[in-house]
Amino acid sequence: MLLQGMKSLKLLTRKSGRLKMLFTEHFCKNQVPCVCLCISSYLCSKKKKENGYEQVDQERYMNLVRSVTSSKASPQTPETLFEEDNLIYGPVSKFKPPVKDVEAKIPKNWVPLINSNKRALPSNSDGKHLLKISLQRHKVPSVTSVLQQTMPLDQAFYLKRWKQRMILELGKDGFAEYTKNIFFQGKLFHAALESVFLSEEVPLKEQEKDTTVSGYLASVQHVLRDISGVKALESAVHHETLHYSGLVDCVAEYRGQLCVIDWKTSEKSKPYLRNTFDNPLQVAAYTGAINHDANYDFQVNCGLIVVSYKDGSPAHPHFMDSDLCSQYWNKWLLRLEEYTEKEKKQ
Repeated sequence: MLLQGMKSLKLLTRKSGRLKMLFTEHFCKNQVPCVCLCISSYLCSKKKKENGYEQVDQERYMNLVRSVTSSKASPQTPETLFEEDNLIYGPVSKFKPPVKDVEAKIPKNWVPLINSNKRALPSNSDGKHLLKISLQRHKVPSVTSVLQQTMPLDQAFYLKRWKQRMILELGKDGFAEYTKNIFFQGKLFHAALESVFLSEEVPLKEQEKDTTVSGYLASVQHVLRDISGVKALESAVHHETLHYSGLVDCVAEYRGQLCVIDWKTSEKSKPYLRNTFDNPLQVAAYTGAINHDANYDFQVNCGLIVVSYKDGSPAHPHFMDSDLCSQYWNKWLLRLEEYTEKEKKQ
């Protein structure tokens, strides 16, 4: 009886093992879809977590939220920056940007740059006759005063900012002394150039003694080698038709072209003509005045602006051919008309 029971138990165990293997094999084959079904049903049945901020009355606290977020993003606003600029540099001059076709405007009282009643070539080509006419005090405006009174607003704004910054650094008395020294250096530089042209040689020993202009003279040495046939030095000019006057630095030939030469000193490098601001208009104004002044029996249609540097670095010569002089001559006529209209209103 016991032996029969043991056999039955073994048989049952074998069968149960067989059943277990069959069940496991069947379950593994069908496990993936069952598990995926359970997971998907779990995700669908999962409740979304509530956000506590959604229950806040957003309209009620909208101003508070905006003030907090804006202060975190940028502690300085354009308004605060403008206030700081006003305290340091003064109020900003608001002006409309210049119209693109301003340069294409034609002056109302247009006068040609070249005088058809004068000869194009100089009468004295040997260079022995040098003009040096003293400036007379006429009741006509000078070229410098016209350019100053009609300075573009953007250029005047940056000039004012520069002056204010210099005054902050040097003080009013220090800035006055600085401008006085700049004017004095320019005067000495022009006098030294005049002595060079009159003696037709470069006094190197005198340059070494005078440290004020030695750097400027060393800066223009390579330009002086290309200049010859000087016709005028520090000579006054007067336009007999447009009625304005000025003082020309030099009229001479530069690489074979007769030019109105304007000598400039600068502490900053000015490698391009646009860096010289209104100097091209000044040269064009002097050119037109020479051509319409009976004291000069020759005509000029080119210009040269030479920017020299105190440290002796090579000067930048900016040559203006006849076409470029004509363009700036038209601009000068517009500025002269603007000056005349302002004077009439005053």
